[in-house]
Amino acid sequence: MRAFDYVRATDTREAVRLLADDPEASCLAGGTTQLDLMKDGVLQPPRLIDITRLPLHGIERRDESLHVGALVTMEELAADTTVAERLPMVRESLLLGASVQLRNMATIGGNLLQRTRCRYFRDPTVPECNKRAPGSGCAAVQGAARMHAVLGASERCIALHASDLAVALVALDALVHIQGPTGSRTVPLTEFYLTADVSPERETVLEHAELITGVEIPLPPPAARSGYLKVRDRTSYEFALASAAVQLVLDDGTILEARVALGGVGTKPWRAHAAEHLLTGAPATTATFTEAAEATMQDAWTVPGTAFKVPLARRTLVRELQTVSGVTA
Repeated sequence: MRAFDYVRATDTREAVRLLADDPEASCLAGGTTQLDLMKDGVLQPPRLIDITRLPLHGIERRDESLHVGALVTMEELAADTTVAERLPMVRESLLLGASVQLRNMATIGGNLLQRTRCRYFRDPTVPECNKRAPGSGCAAVQGAARMHAVLGASERCIALHASDLAVALVALDALVHIQGPTGSRTVPLTEFYLTADVSPERETVLEHAELITGVEIPLPPPAARSGYLKVRDRTSYEFALASAAVQLVLDDGTILEARVALGGVGTKPWRAHAAEHLLTGAPATTATFTEAAEATMQDAWTVPGTAFKVPLARRTLVRELQTVSGVTA
C-alpha cells in the first residue's frame, strides 16, 4: 500500500468539496472494501477522506417508507424493528451477507458501492482487465470463471456484483439519495447500476465528487410475503453462486403482485422484470414459477466456467418462489 494523505471531513458539504478539489481522492467509511483494494494495489488514492463523522447515521420511518443513513451499518439495519416486521427480505439479505464482525463495520452506502470480487480485477499483475484498464480485455472470459456473471455479461467483462443487500433493495424499488457539488439528487436503485457489457470501468451513475447520503426503502403492503435465498459453496461467510429476492402478494392462490431480483449471476443486482410480468395475475404454481425462471435466464451469456449458473439460477428462483408462496409442488 502506498502512502496517502488522511483528512477527516466534519460535514457533508466539506466532504464533497474535498472530493471535488482532488479528482484522485477516495472516501473512507467502514473500509471493508476500500482498504482491501488498497492493500492489493488495485486502488492507490493519494488522499483518503474519512466520512465516518458525517451526520449520515440513523434509521427513520416516514409514513410508508424507511429512510436509512448511508453510514448506518449492516448490523444496525438488520436489528431495526421495522425491517424485522415489514422487510424480512432485506433482513435476510443482510444477515446472509457477511460475518458479524464485518456487518458491524460495513456501512449501507459502502455495501451498495462495493467492488466486484473478480480475482482478475483484484490482481494488478493480470494485465487484461477492462475494469482496471479499459480496452485491455477480460482475462476471466478465458480463465477460471466459476464466481462470475452470466446476466449483463459479454466478452468485454463478466465480473460479478457481489452485494446481497442490493439485490433485495433493487426488488423493492429503493431510492438512493446523493449529494454533489451542484446539489442533491435521487436515483432509483434500478437505474443506479450500469451493466459491465456497456461500461466495465464504470459501475454506477455516481460521479466522482458525489456521496450517497441515504437510502429510501418503500415498505411493502402488510399482506406481502418476502424472502431471500442465497445458494453458496458453504453456509457462512461466502459469496453467492446464485440468489433470489422475492416478494409476493397473493389472493386465493393468485399472484396479485410480484417483485423479483437475482444476485450471484449479474454484473449488477438484477431485477427480473420478465419474471414479474409472467407471475403477476398468474396462479401460484410450480409450473408458473418454472416459466418465470426460464424467462429470466433466457438472455444469459456464458463461458464454460459459468454455464452451470443458468440452471442453478432457475432452480434458486423456483425454490424461493415456492417458499414465499407456500407452494411445494
